[in-house]
Order: sequence, then structure tokens, then C-alpha cells
Amino acid sequence: MDRIKSGEGMRGLLIGMGLFASLVIVANAEDITYTTHIKRIIDAQCVSCHGNNAPEHGDFKKDKEGFSKRGLGPKMDSYAHLAGYAGWPDSGALMRRLDDGKNTKDGKPGNMYHHMGGTDEERQRNLQLFKAWVGNWSLKRFPEMTKEDLAGISVKY
Repeated sequence: MDRIKSGEGMRGLLIGMGLFASLVIVANAEDITYTTHIKRIIDAQCVSCHGNNAPEHGDFKKDKEGFSKRGLGPKMDSYAHLAGYAGWPDSGALMRRLDDGKNTKDGKPGNMYHHMGGTDEERQRNLQLFKAWVGNWSLKRFPEMTKEDLAGISVKY
């Protein structure tokens, strides 16, 4: 009882609870899939600009300014389209755009972070689902990525 009163026991209890919560998060991360979790976020938050009327990646690159003026980004309305922005050919693009800024030197969020939800809480909740889905949340571009970086990207269907 004296240890709890002194703070030692409480600190140990809090550390233990934190470790347990981390294990639960990691265990649940393996269950995050495109079809169950990510697609609903894409459908709710992204398809107005990245849906059926959006250009393919190559077409967007050719006329980024023109498509952007029309409120369109590259197509990301299917698993096949979206997975390429996490792994290859446009490695890390998804992560760079959705990141909340906590992984950058300047602290600035990615240009699509604010579209992840209507409130900070919703954005953070959706971001955590994306991070768990991707696995290795790397802001690196393909030339900077190691084999280990790429192997850590899971993006389960």
C-alpha cells in the first residue's frame, strides 16, 4: 500500500496498462483490411475527388494543374488503385498525404489530412486505421525505401 501511495506502484501500474494497450493495438492491427475498414473511409471522405471520375495516375501526372483546378486527384476508389500509393509504384504517397504532421520535421500535416474527417477526433481515428492497414507508415519515396521498408507494408485486402 505504501508503494501505491508513494507513486512507485501507480507508475508501474500505468506502464503495465500502457504496454497492454499497445499489445491490443498491435493485435488488432493485423485485422485491419481494405474491405472492412478502409473502403468505408474512402467512400465517405475521398471519392468526391478520387472516385470514378478521377483520372488514372499517369493522366493526372500529365495534367496535375488542370485536374486539380477541377477538384480531381488521381483515382483511388479501388483496392488496386489505393495500394499503389502505399507500396509501389508511388511508394509512400498515401502516407505523405494523409500524415498528421507528427512524422515530419516541420510538423505540417499532409495536404489530404484535413479531409480524413469532420473533427480532429474523427481524423485521428481514421488515420490510426490507415496506419494499421499500411503497417510500415513511411513518408519515404521509392528510391529512399529499403527492402525492409517495402516488406513492412501490408495493405491487406
